[in-house]
Parts: sequence; C-alpha cells; structure tokens
Amino acid sequence: MMDPDSISQQLVIQISLAKTLVVVAKENNNLQLAWELSTQIRRSQSLLSNAAAKPPVLNSAESEAAVRQMALLLQTAQQLHYDGAAMIARLKAQVQALEETAAAEKEKSTRYGQIAAEELPKGLYCLGVRLTREWYRSSGPSGRKVAAASEGRKAATARKLTDNSLYHYCVFSDNVLATSAVVNSTMVNSKHPEKVVFHLVTDGVNYAAMRSWFTMNSFRGAAVEVQNVDDFSWLNASYVPVLRQLQDSGTKSFYFSGGDGGGSGNGGGGGKIPVKFRNPKYLSMLNHLRFYLPEVFPALEKVIFLDDDVIVQRDLAALFSVELGGNVMGAVETCMETFHRFHKYLNFSHPLVRAHFDSDACGWAFGMNVVDLRAWRRRNRNADHTLWKLGSLPPGLLAFYGLVQRLEPEWHVLGLGYATVGAAELRRGAVVHWNGNQKPWLKIGNERYKAIWDRYVDFSHPLLQQCNVH
Repeated sequence: MMDPDSISQQLVIQISLAKTLVVVAKENNNLQLAWELSTQIRRSQSLLSNAAAKPPVLNSAESEAAVRQMALLLQTAQQLHYDGAAMIARLKAQVQALEETAAAEKEKSTRYGQIAAEELPKGLYCLGVRLTREWYRSSGPSGRKVAAASEGRKAATARKLTDNSLYHYCVFSDNVLATSAVVNSTMVNSKHPEKVVFHLVTDGVNYAAMRSWFTMNSFRGAAVEVQNVDDFSWLNASYVPVLRQLQDSGTKSFYFSGGDGGGSGNGGGGGKIPVKFRNPKYLSMLNHLRFYLPEVFPALEKVIFLDDDVIVQRDLAALFSVELGGNVMGAVETCMETFHRFHKYLNFSHPLVRAHFDSDACGWAFGMNVVDLRAWRRRNRNADHTLWKLGSLPPGLLAFYGLVQRLEPEWHVLGLGYATVGAAELRRGAVVHWNGNQKPWLKIGNERYKAIWDRYVDFSHPLLQQCNVH
C-alpha cells in the first residue's frame, strides 16, 4: 500500500500536468481525450478536497485507483506524441502572442487616453467663448459693468501686487475653470484671506476670458492679477532660447505626429518615445514660464507656484516661513520608485550630464513649489535645453540640481490623475495633484477623486449652467 502523503503529492502533480494536456488535446481536436482528462481531474480534485475536509488520510483504495487511471490517460497522451518539449514550445508561443496583443492594446489605450486628455471639453470651450464675449461687450458702448468692476478693484489690488509682507501665489494656465478651482480652494482654506495675492498668467487667446471671470467673481476678497504672456517684452527668442526650440518645425512635428527617439529636444538615446512624453502641451510657453519666475515677478521675494490641476486643502501660509537653507526651491521628493530617478528624465549619454549629475538622484515634484526669488537671482541658474529629454520636469531637475529643499510629503500629494491614492494620504494632503491624464474636468477623470475638485466649483453659476458644465 502506498504512503498517503505520497499519493496526495502524485495527485497534485498529475492534475497540474493533465490541465496542460487538456489544452493541447483541444488544440489537436482530440475532444474525447480532453473530456476524459477533465473528468479525471475533477475526480482527483474531489478526493483531495474530501481528504482536507475529513482528515487524516485519503481513502487508499480509491485514491490509488485515481492515480492509476490518470497515469493511463497521461500515457495515452504521450503515445499521441503530446511530448513535454513540444507542449512547452507551443504554450510559450501562445503566451508571447498574448503578451504582444496585450502590449498593442495597452499602447492603443494610452494613445486614446492621451487624445482625450488633450481635447478641450465642449463645456469649457463654451465658457471661454461666453466670457470673452462678455468682456468685450462690457468694454463697448452697450455696457461697462465688468470693466467698471475691474476699475473699482484695480487700485486696491495694485497696492498688494508688490507687497512682500503678503502671501503671493502664481498659476500659469489657459484653463479658466481649473484656475478658478485652484484660487477658490486656496481662499476657502486660508486663515488670512486678506493677505493672499494671486498672480495669474495666461495666453492671448484666453486673456479676455480669464480677466472677465476673475472680475465678475469674488474669491473671499482675494487680490487677483491676470497677465497676458504675450505682453512680456523680454520674452523673445534671443533672451529665452527655449522659444526657438518650441517654434522649430521639427519640434512641432515630433509632438503632433508622434515621432520617434530622434525628435528635436529628445536629448538623444534613440528608441520609441512613450505617448505621454509627446503631449503638445509641452509646446506652450506657459508650460516653460516657471523657469523665468524672477523675470515674471521682478519685485517679489517669495512665491508659491501652483499648477492648475491641484486643489488646496489646507492653509499654506506656513510654507512662506519654511527655511529653505539658501536653496532656491522647496519641493516634495518623488523617489519612491525607480521611474522618478534622474536617469529617467535626463540624457546621461551627454558628457556634461554624466559628469555633473547623479543618475540615481531623487526627482522632485513640480505643481506645488515654494520659490525663493532672492536666492534664485543670487544663483543666476539656468540650463541648456539640449541636455534633457522631454517636458518641463527635466529642465527643472537640471536647473535646480542641488538647490531644492525637501518638503514633508503631506504638503504635496501626487497621483490623482493616474494612480490610486490612499484615503489617509488624501486627507493629510495640503495640496492634492491630478498629475497624469485623468484631469477632474475631463470625462476620463478618475471618479474616485472627482468630489474633491467639485467641492470648489460653483456649478450653479449661470455661465456654467448655460454651458452645461457639470
């Protein structure tokens, strides 16, 4: 009589092999053998299940019979030349084909997601058009309501714009509603709203709409300045080399057509560039303006830079008194994963990069940054745009290498636009950031976090109602 433990082990091994042979038998259209193997698998599994439920041992006679019957079936399969090597090769080919299909579908899904992320929703387009029309109508003979309101606040705001005893925030964006949510969330959670000044910079297309919205709406008395990036006389190709790169036909082709590793601004390295790095938003000067903060705000000493895809959940006043230790910027590090190390963003085949930077150095997050403009001016730091890969983070890593003070992680919680963030982490986050494609104002936005953003948007506003923004 066989040892019960030995019988149990044999049954497990036989079941595993038989499951593979069922697949092979079906592929060879031997449905009878496949059925017999499946029946015997269920019988053997039942024996093991009963033994587990009613210890201590298997029914010896019944289990030995099951082992013999399965052995006969396996021998039959072997006689049909269903040999192990052929089976493994066939299954390996199947797995490879499935992996290739999955990779192609994932690439397609990423591409469609990128397209959806780049599209302006109809409601937001409608809002921009109506606000622009309202702005120009208010400036004409038919009415001056918005313009008059603007003049009424202008003097009070002007005094605050260069007062360094106040809390200065800046947002560079072409999205009126997103910017509004940033300003509103900051003000709602501010303990001293009267001390808050917002400096907004947008492009010529959205300037009138942005002016109109922030003139007709009050955000707990916040002082709000709206500037047009096209009015910055110093912003020219001779002073700002990146403008030449942004206007280059090869660069535009790379971002709009999808390109490969040889596109302008890639930094070398070859190979196919992921879709997420080919977003045309990188062609916008608003995306690169953060590297010229001392020029944008010549009279200011310290500002907090906020992206337009963040929501502020706590008072940020304490950040203005954080000691940066002579560094230019305060930021949260993002080195939990290998993807956030320097080697993923910079071109380490370039001798200057290889000589001066650590490839395993921690990256850090843009989107909520405390910036000491005095230290920046003293350092006079900038970077050669040929040294990095793509986007705006790589030049930031170069420009501020060794000049960034680490902030506690709860000041800036990232990942709401592409990952799952823990509930406790969300609650603790002073600023939560929808970095990634799933922006909260898009249909592809992650529903899990939508309520956080919705809290700071007044969907009952007549213009939002008219434009069906909900």
